[in-house]
Amino acid sequence: MSEKLETSKTTGAHSQLSRLVGEWEGTAKVWFDPSKLEDESPVRGTMKPILDGRFILHEYRGSFKGKPITGMAIYGYHLELEKFQCAWVDSFHNGSAIMFSEGQRGGKDLSVLGGYAYVTPEMEQHWGWRTNIEVISDEEVVITAYNITPEGQESKATETTYKRVNKSAE
Repeated sequence: MSEKLETSKTTGAHSQLSRLVGEWEGTAKVWFDPSKLEDESPVRGTMKPILDGRFILHEYRGSFKGKPITGMAIYGYHLELEKFQCAWVDSFHNGSAIMFSEGQRGGKDLSVLGGYAYVTPEMEQHWGWRTNIEVISDEEVVITAYNITPEGQESKATETTYKRVNKSAE
């Protein structure tokens, strides 16, 4: 796998992931109802390569309505399955759950689909969560996540617009 990984790190999906490396700051927006912006607040993040560039670790700090939020995600690309993958945790959205997500086989975009359970004493529902990472330029990244109802309706849930502060986050 090392030759395949080295090729991916120079011209493939891992090269695409490496564009995320750096220190970032920007704005995070949250919607619960698609017609009403619930919160907009500053966010800072660091993305650094881990395990010899196999993965990118994204750590961030922000807030929701003045209360602090922290989180982290690990982004990677599974060479054999040809899929982007992600494991995400945070102190606001996920509770005590880890969300695992992956893209479509052969997908060239940094887009992954996962899901979460919405549980009350009366019911348990399973919702989808699609995350897109768009590298606008070497200086700007937009991470947008969409809630997907059990019936399949999709609406924007979060949007983080990052501007680069520092390229090196090694």
